Amino acid sequence: MSRTVVIKGHMVGPTTVQLEQPLPEQAREVEVRAELPDDPGRRRGRLSEFLRSLPPGTRTKEDVDQQVREERNSWS
Repeated sequence: MSRTVVIKGHMVGPTTVQLEQPLPEQAREVEVRAELPDDPGRRRGRLSEFLRSLPPGTRTKEDVDQQVREERNSWS
C-alpha cells in the first residue's frame, strides 16, 4: 500500500516547481495539484489604490511621533 505526503512549493517556471522541503528518498513518482486563484482573470489593483480605500486611522500625528520617540529612546 502506498502513502501520500504533502509538501508545499511554488512555481518558478511553467514546468518547474520549487519545494519547501525535500521529498522522502523512497519517493518514486509524484503527482502535482495546483491551487488556482478564484478569479484568474481579475487584474490586481495598485497598492496605493488599496491604501486609499481603507478607512482613516484614529491616531494623531502627535501620538505617532510620541511612539516613535519612545521606541528610539529604548534603543541602546
